Amino acid sequence: MTYAKKRPAAPARPAPRLAHCGADALAALSDPTRRAVFEKLRHGPQPVSALARGMPVSRPAVSQHLKILKDAHLVSEQRDGTRRLYRIEASGLEALRRWFDMFWDDALARFAAHAEAPPKREKAVAMKGKDRG
Repeated sequence: MTYAKKRPAAPARPAPRLAHCGADALAALSDPTRRAVFEKLRHGPQPVSALARGMPVSRPAVSQHLKILKDAHLVSEQRDGTRRLYRIEASGLEALRRWFDMFWDDALARFAAHAEAPPKREKAVAMKGKDRG
């Protein structure tokens, strides 16, 4: 009696690292066609055929755009019978938002430090010295 070898499970997709997530997502969304595909998914999960409808590119091209969005953790797919439904991946958007927030938090911290700093008197003192000269 022979037993079929069990195929090892596909490795789980690694959790996105924050520093790369933002850059990968921005790169993925930099293409106008890819951004249009992504925006179509705002209305809910859709198959490639629905996403390709009305697009200036072929259905296989839309599939390639979806692959790039998946690699950037912005889109996920789910099998529904013989078709695949694509949806926006909330965790990818959250990582992108955290990436943007890093810059916003840094800017706010610099602003707060500047606003709370005591006023500088150097210019006023320098101006008084010029008047005496």
